[in-house]
Amino acid sequence: MRTYTGDGPLADRTAIITGASHGLGYEIARRYLVSGASILICARNAADLTRATDELSQGVKKGQQVASIVADISNAESVEALVNFAFEKFEKVDILVNNAGIYGPKGSIDKVSWKDWVDSININLLGSVGMCRAIVPRMKACGYGKIVQLSGGGATSPLPNLSAYAVAKAGIVGFVETLALELVEYGIDVNALAPGALNTRLFDEILSAGPEAVGEIFYNKALEQRASGGSGLEKGAELAVFLGSGESDGISGKLISAIWDPWRDLPEHRTDLDKSDIYTLRRIVPSDRGMNW
Repeated sequence: MRTYTGDGPLADRTAIITGASHGLGYEIARRYLVSGASILICARNAADLTRATDELSQGVKKGQQVASIVADISNAESVEALVNFAFEKFEKVDILVNNAGIYGPKGSIDKVSWKDWVDSININLLGSVGMCRAIVPRMKACGYGKIVQLSGGGATSPLPNLSAYAVAKAGIVGFVETLALELVEYGIDVNALAPGALNTRLFDEILSAGPEAVGEIFYNKALEQRASGGSGLEKGAELAVFLGSGESDGISGKLISAIWDPWRDLPEHRTDLDKSDIYTLRRIVPSDRGMNW
């Protein structure tokens, strides 16, 4: 039985973080440890996962745990094994961070591989849904939980030549809004996190694909992002800590930008958030743009 009662906004909480061997997932895992949590991380590549686990394990406080398991979230049996392993290691799991994702095929819908397109949906959309489906009954039994779902620009604006990614990200935000309403009576908060433009391995894929595959406009934006350094991983990881902490209790069903939104002040606006469609995906009608037709 764990006896750790340390400091930090995530003290004595446990979290599953998917896709945590690199990039933002790794930074979220690191920040969760600093904030007092014990973590279970997963990834598909065993060597990368071992390296990340070893690095994250250095300097943890007594009573904290860092566990890992190779898992493919697009595979239902792998997801079940992951969740079962988590509850074998920990008394409970308070937080699920659905971070794992890929860009998928790059190019026009009539030219990309259909298999690759479907694989991208399976990982980015169905994989996250499957993780929620597996852990929600356990969180219901505890009467508490936090689900933090990584989203991205594909959820709120078209991404030509990255259609699988865009469809999955828009779909996952719709799922977040729906799941939040399903779980409100169980004390489980569900939110989507938009981390901003990050210079990670996914970003490198865009540069490697070139303008012929991703389009001249998107490719040129990527070049500008490389030159500027991007948004950095820190703000996304900080928002993930906030959404996993008790400070964000009652904030649910929202798509929150780590870069643009005043998320640190959201606890002061819980009532307003509950009564509005702020930070949600909604259809735009002519009157929203000052037109009367």
